[in-house]
Amino acid sequence: MTDLPITRRYAKTLSPAGARPTGAPDWIEAIDNPYLHGLYAPVVDEVEADDLPVLGELPRDLFGSYLRNGPNPRFAPLNRYHWFDGDGMVHGVHFEDGRARYRNRYVRTRGWQTEGEQGAAVWPGVLGPFDFSLPGGPLKDTANTDLIVRDGQALALWYESGRPYALDPRTLETRGVETFDGALKVPISAHSKVDPATGDFVFFGYGLKPPFMWYGVVRPDGSVHRADVELPGPRRPHDLGVTPNYSILHDFPVFFDDDLFRRTGKRVPLFHDDVPTRYGVIPRFGDGADVRWFEFAPCYMLHVVNCWEDGDWVVMLGCRQPDLHLHPDPRDGKLGSMLSGLAIHANLYRWAMNLRTGETQEGPLDDAHTEFPMIAPGALGRRNRWAWHQQIPHAVPATFDALVKYDLTDGSATRYRYGEGVYGSEAPFAPRPGATDEDDGWLLTFVTDVKDWSSACWVFDARDVEAGPVAKVKLPRRVPAGFHAAWAPGA
Repeated sequence: MTDLPITRRYAKTLSPAGARPTGAPDWIEAIDNPYLHGLYAPVVDEVEADDLPVLGELPRDLFGSYLRNGPNPRFAPLNRYHWFDGDGMVHGVHFEDGRARYRNRYVRTRGWQTEGEQGAAVWPGVLGPFDFSLPGGPLKDTANTDLIVRDGQALALWYESGRPYALDPRTLETRGVETFDGALKVPISAHSKVDPATGDFVFFGYGLKPPFMWYGVVRPDGSVHRADVELPGPRRPHDLGVTPNYSILHDFPVFFDDDLFRRTGKRVPLFHDDVPTRYGVIPRFGDGADVRWFEFAPCYMLHVVNCWEDGDWVVMLGCRQPDLHLHPDPRDGKLGSMLSGLAIHANLYRWAMNLRTGETQEGPLDDAHTEFPMIAPGALGRRNRWAWHQQIPHAVPATFDALVKYDLTDGSATRYRYGEGVYGSEAPFAPRPGATDEDDGWLLTFVTDVKDWSSACWVFDARDVEAGPVAKVKLPRRVPAGFHAAWAPGA
């Protein structure tokens, strides 16, 4: 299976017998791109349903909403489509009193509204060519990547650094851009963090002009601390780490060829394996001059698992990708570089930085191919034991075929496989009311069965994922593959 070119793997795995996914728009049929077909085919309508049928029994004290964001193009693309281009759409299941209801909504970004008025796509997407005269810039802020739950609302965030869009976590209606009463004046990237102990909202962002990165904290009172962080050039960090006293910023040796961009308008990310990975440790309310940089072996990382302080050491666990070189298959044609660049080969890894001596340590905790980690929200920034990941069998994004529970003390794992042709979503942790153990609660995930294009929301006991779901909630519509998820407590 793995020696096949990636386009054939998509066709074989995700579009059985050529069946068209339910709810997909007609215009996808004219476009030969795997990220518009099969498991990735968009849905363009918004629906809702109450009292969903349940196989098994929902825990009556499971109270809140499981939300998942992802790219879902509304109109046919102007140019070569990249999976990251799609408009943000949030799918949600609300649980209360042993019952469940579903709804999905587009995030009403400014770009979404502009294209709705035009009745067609306006921005060409991340593969270019780029038009800097477009409103808001050459890329559309889709808010399609992450979801952060803070102060009773969900914030939809974009990985390229955009404006946070506030959503009602129950209705999914877009409330508008969250500026914290005008105090937040810079775009922020996905994977900002909320400190469970203080309520601090820790963020970062990046751009094409010096200083290339900025970092900040929104305090619970809404005031904003911000610092500029100088980098050698434009970078594309995806996440950051936090501890009670520090934040960990990322500078990876993966960046675009500036000359190629100037000549062709194309952004091609290149892996410079002769340049070290750098992690910058900054005090929670520090300035750019306070950043201490530590060097490690060249790599890339999409997602941090967790970070903590251990005496003079700052420890970070994440999903490390050791080789970001593009290896396009000639048979994939003009999409070869994009498809190669989206392949994910990541494993659980540990880095450590000594703030007193400058010493560093690094090494793998497991060699399994897993990503999209989730932990108990209350454990963020503190040493913890458990993490729940998705297993990726073919290096193809969002083809999650198993839920993996890691013991972070030694890297050992247990897992539950979703089944042949069944693919899951990122699975956030919902604590049981009154729980004292870190893993006392539930995990929730959307699954889609490509054999009949049905989707469901599965609920697991987080203490024993091997036992399988305790309840399966049938959904009224197919849920395409997507990005990140969050649990919004009902209270």
